Amino acid sequence: MIVKRIGIDLGTANVLVYVPKQGIVVNEPSVVAVTEDNRVLAVGEEAKEMIGRTPDAITAYRPLKDGVIADYRVTESMIRYFINKVSGSIRLSRPEVMISVPSGATSTEKRAVIESTKQAGAREAYIIPEPVAAAIGADVPIDTAAGNLVVDIGGGTTEVAIISLGGIVASNSIRIGGNRLDQAIGEYIRKKYGLSIGDQTAEEIKIEIGSAIKSDKEKLMEIKGRDMIAGLPKTITINANEVTEAIQNDLDKIILAIKSVLEQAPPELSSDIIDRGMVMTGGGSLLRNLDKLFTKALGIPCHVASDSLLCVARGTGLALENLDDYKKSSLSK
Repeated sequence: MIVKRIGIDLGTANVLVYVPKQGIVVNEPSVVAVTEDNRVLAVGEEAKEMIGRTPDAITAYRPLKDGVIADYRVTESMIRYFINKVSGSIRLSRPEVMISVPSGATSTEKRAVIESTKQAGAREAYIIPEPVAAAIGADVPIDTAAGNLVVDIGGGTTEVAIISLGGIVASNSIRIGGNRLDQAIGEYIRKKYGLSIGDQTAEEIKIEIGSAIKSDKEKLMEIKGRDMIAGLPKTITINANEVTEAIQNDLDKIILAIKSVLEQAPPELSSDIIDRGMVMTGGGSLLRNLDKLFTKALGIPCHVASDSLLCVARGTGLALENLDDYKKSSLSK
């Protein structure tokens, strides 16, 4: 099958690829393993398994930082890998590709995404702001004359936007996301217990027992790491409330980002938002009780979109399917 159009959610943590009429066909970590001579050894799931386990001659890392390209050449190789995986390395035609970018990305960062995508084999590259893509993927009716508040919490950034008539009325993009929460958990355990853990272990803790609100019924989890004083392997047990304490500061910053966007909203759209509430998307929105925390802090009903992890990718693909309709209002070429 000839693939003519591809939508890519180029996330800090994961890359999702959407093909019209097929849906999401690829969901892999945005990790690349390279050798000393800059040769790409592995991409995606295979590369993620190498993080923290490689010899000196191999480096496994994420070429995107805070939602934007940190390593131009390696990101290009990663995009090429995913385009080839979807359409085959031997192609009769080069596909049109649409990629989601943070709403706060600079013109230079947007240009870097477009150039990397073209170099990776795209005939034409388009970009779409992540909040718009997230809203489309969450089935929010963005083309109506009503205010819709979308909060997309990804791996590297949190995108907050009020969308009306297909465009962004007010927005804020902060470089705090799931990865920052993982780092906060790691730092907390290092300071309190003198135990060094990896990012993957911190992520497992967040997923297993993490919560945005403290609870009387505390979940416990046994974790393993390296004692920073003795330098030997060590096992400790932590509870869910400690994880809440570790990430509280970053959650407060996300709440402040949402408040700053609400303060920019025209009164008419503010009343719409009170009626409709806010929609949360992205992997970070799956943190337990986060919707309850936001509702309590902001006084606005909050609900997590179904398949929130996939919303940006699905929205990017749907926008690509209706490219002519979205070119005028939301897209930059």
